[in-house]
Amino acid sequence: MFLNLSELTPLVKQNWMQHAIGPRPICFASTIDKDGKVNLSPFSFFNMVSSNPPVVIFSPSRRVRDNSTKHTLQNILEVPEVVINICDYDMVQQVSLASCEFPKGTDEFIKAGFTKEKASLVAPPLVKESKIRMECKVLEVKSLGDTGGAGQVVFAEVLCMHVDESILNDDRTMIDQTKLHHIARLGGDWYGRVGPENLFKVEKPNIKSGIGVDALPGTIRNSKILTGNNLGQLGNVHDLPVVDPSFEDEKLKNIFQYYSLSSEEMEKELHMYARQLLDEGNVTAAWQVLLSNEIA
Repeated sequence: MFLNLSELTPLVKQNWMQHAIGPRPICFASTIDKDGKVNLSPFSFFNMVSSNPPVVIFSPSRRVRDNSTKHTLQNILEVPEVVINICDYDMVQQVSLASCEFPKGTDEFIKAGFTKEKASLVAPPLVKESKIRMECKVLEVKSLGDTGGAGQVVFAEVLCMHVDESILNDDRTMIDQTKLHHIARLGGDWYGRVGPENLFKVEKPNIKSGIGVDALPGTIRNSKILTGNNLGQLGNVHDLPVVDPSFEDEKLKNIFQYYSLSSEEMEKELHMYARQLLDEGNVTAAWQVLLSNEIA
């Protein structure tokens, strides 16, 4: 399907993009107006864009329905400060409730059942129930248009963070990613939950570059068994591996024993075994299995 977005209505464009671009982190923003009235609202157009200085962005876009602006944006233009409270699964239903379009002046802390906590450096309050709270000063609001759906991008510098000790690692030097069950926004009513059961690691070469898929031997690069992810793992090594004479593997021995009469079947079995090892994250062993076929 080909979609020309210029031919779609703003609401349809929004729906297609929100279903396609995800999962999106949620900025649960508490702000305050010049009269001291507090607002609390979630925004899924949110991310970090700089670490030095530490800057995040989020966008309280103009409403598609009637082109009105959101109370969060109005407050920020009056008092350029915001507390960004990070959402986790324990608070997702309350966060959703706070997104209701209550009349201006309504305290969403009360409506959604959250607890205010005084901030250290800014005027808006913290959400006590949030495990990570970031006090920010607003650097700039960049308008992307004056029609319904147009983003109003807020650039905010993070001045300080409050982190609940329950989500720290054992030596208290960093957040333990397995303990913070982030929630993320998808399309329509759909959300995602981050937990230990769906976390995985991808090795990232920070200093040396990987050799690349193009540097893999042809029999590996053109394998009908190995997936694109598998090729990415193999191409992520810094140097093309060589056969390790000390490498021993019982399953590898069995493959050579039972499929020695058919090079085609042997290659298939070796690639299937290498794929299994790669899916388990054992890149070194997978390379040895594949290289054994190269010299067989």
